[in-house]
Amino acid sequence: MYDVKVNVEYCEPCGYKTQFLEMADIIQKNVPTAIVSGTEGKDGSFEIKINDQLVYSKLQTLAFPDCTAVCETVKDISKGKPVRKITKQQPIECITS
Repeated sequence: MYDVKVNVEYCEPCGYKTQFLEMADIIQKNVPTAIVSGTEGKDGSFEIKINDQLVYSKLQTLAFPDCTAVCETVKDISKGKPVRKITKQQPIECITS
């Protein structure tokens, strides 16, 4: 097992801390050796760095990452695979009247 450091910069005023805490919980349950931390950041941010490499940016995509994809990436890296960008996003909920 390799060390995996996950840091998430999130927008506190936007209420994104909740998404961070949920994702951190999922990562810890699936990869207990991962070190997950979060810091308050720029407006609208939800930026994920794994081992100091930016792998997902809500500021660029305007969407949240898929938590399962993040977890799978962390798991792969813990097994020695290279860090890679996360491209899968959470589905956008369509509200119709």
